[in-house]
Amino acid sequence: MQTNVSEPELRAWCRLSMEPGLGPAQARALLAAIGLPQDIFATSANSLQRLVAEPIARQLAAPPTTEISERIENTLLWLTQANNHIITLADQSYPSGLLETSDPPLIIYAKGRIELLSGPNLAIVGSRNCTQPGKENAMAFAHNLASSGWSIVSGLAVGIDTAAHTGALQALKEKHNGSTIAVLATGADLVYPARNRELAHEIADKGLIITELPLGSPARPFQFPRRNRIVAGISEGVLVVEAARQSGSLTTAKMAAELGREVFAIPGSIHSPLSRGCHALIRQGAKLVESAQDISEELSIPQLPGVQPKTYANTQLSKQQQQILQALGYDPAHPDTLIERTGIDISSLVSSLAELELDNQVVRLPNGCYQRV
Repeated sequence: MQTNVSEPELRAWCRLSMEPGLGPAQARALLAAIGLPQDIFATSANSLQRLVAEPIARQLAAPPTTEISERIENTLLWLTQANNHIITLADQSYPSGLLETSDPPLIIYAKGRIELLSGPNLAIVGSRNCTQPGKENAMAFAHNLASSGWSIVSGLAVGIDTAAHTGALQALKEKHNGSTIAVLATGADLVYPARNRELAHEIADKGLIITELPLGSPARPFQFPRRNRIVAGISEGVLVVEAARQSGSLTTAKMAAELGREVFAIPGSIHSPLSRGCHALIRQGAKLVESAQDISEELSIPQLPGVQPKTYANTQLSKQQQQILQALGYDPAHPDTLIERTGIDISSLVSSLAELELDNQVVRLPNGCYQRV
């Protein structure tokens, strides 16, 4: 059994976290007033009523329901599997960063290398509906930072989260010391979104998956902000790659700032909706970064080589292709706009754009525009 407490105490911790109608703040208040969870359940209903409402007091003083008993048994069975762990609020191994939050989880379910929780950890977050350059930036920063020994923390969502986890795992494959931590908004036995199932299994094998939610808990909208507070809590800083004005990534950044963590943001095109969240963060005091070196200098970590743009075989560009790239700049542009800027006929332009796309010089966006990589 992968835990630092006895089985009776663990059962009590699990029950405390699973009791319906008992919020985390109430549970912590009971712990502060009475002691360990088993002491709470040994207290009479009359005494408990001084701290919680009568229905909850009677519920806690009674034996656990059949449903809760079954969930506890399932949890103990899950713990018998390799690399599965539970860390309680009273454990010495509980992440110190989470204790600084206003709402630390009672229990952390973990699968993988729990030593990664001791850091150093840096969160990389951003939009689910990110651009291809955004994905490449997230992967490059994650790879570079993980290569220097950082564990990259993210939320296993599609888009920037997936790219960040992937970049960190690539560094790990190259025998570097860093890794990655995925914080779930579900139980540790579920993967959301389902398309990231293979990625989640790789993270559990080589990195770490954590969640505060009991086994079997499906994804619910209100659980994602709670997940984000854990992302911020266990990280020394948060890097936002792409984010719209109304974004969960901005919530994570705000939580990090409130905890005194450093917030970093990558700037983008003034025309891109996915740059507006990052620009807003920069106006509010986030550090503008263009390379991993910028983060290393701010956090006083070992010197890192700067994250360089991906190199491509571009030595044989024709004059027309060079003209198109010059006209394109670094903002998205529609072919009609490029015709106006260059005077190239539509047939030649489409042909050159196709060649540039094959050569990874440009990407075609869903709205039909092209953007330079």
